[in-house]
Amino acid sequence: MYRIIQSTILLLLMLQFSACAQNGHYEESKTFKKMNEAKPTGTDKTEAVATFGAGCFWCVEAQFQQLDGVNKVESGYSGGHVANPTYKQVCTGTTGHAEVINVYYDPAKLSYDELLAAFWTSHDPTQLNRQGNDVGTQYRSVIFYHSDEQKAKAEEYKARLNEEKAYDKPVVTEISPATKFYVAEDYHQNYYNDNNTQPYCMFVVKPKLDKFQMVFKDKLKTAK
Repeated sequence: MYRIIQSTILLLLMLQFSACAQNGHYEESKTFKKMNEAKPTGTDKTEAVATFGAGCFWCVEAQFQQLDGVNKVESGYSGGHVANPTYKQVCTGTTGHAEVINVYYDPAKLSYDELLAAFWTSHDPTQLNRQGNDVGTQYRSVIFYHSDEQKAKAEEYKARLNEEKAYDKPVVTEISPATKFYVAEDYHQNYYNDNNTQPYCMFVVKPKLDKFQMVFKDKLKTAK
């Protein structure tokens, strides 16, 4: 179903608190610190790609755009069985797609480990097929890996987070091979920056973005 802005600001705030709540103290875990402190090891590549689904792609796009070393973030759909899906189709939850972002980044400036730390910070990975009031398989927590190395890192860190009980509940993030990425409609791209006075952006996206910027204050483009 379409994301519906509720009729009152109070209700929006209540929904936001439930959507953004992170279980446990994951930022204090050894695993999170290892991810977040991992430095690029050097590479011949000038650009690499990572694909993440973490609920509403408006939220996740706005967060990852802040990181130094990220060249571009593109919102789209992956993991489904319908060719060239529209937003309306994906919102029915019947196409199998998740709302995702492709993160195009400079691996000489930003490690995949650091991106995983950002991913697990950007949402609540213990919620199955939802993020707060956004409900459906299209909002699932998912990592679509593009290489054996990305797969190994994602699986290792997920297992460690669960072993440490970094969250109050188990991390349920799906880890699957990357499939066809369909770019979302133009109006979804750069959504927060173009629509930051809209209620959903003000009361749902911005609080998530504020927290993200606080956690990664030393990794933001504005900090360089």
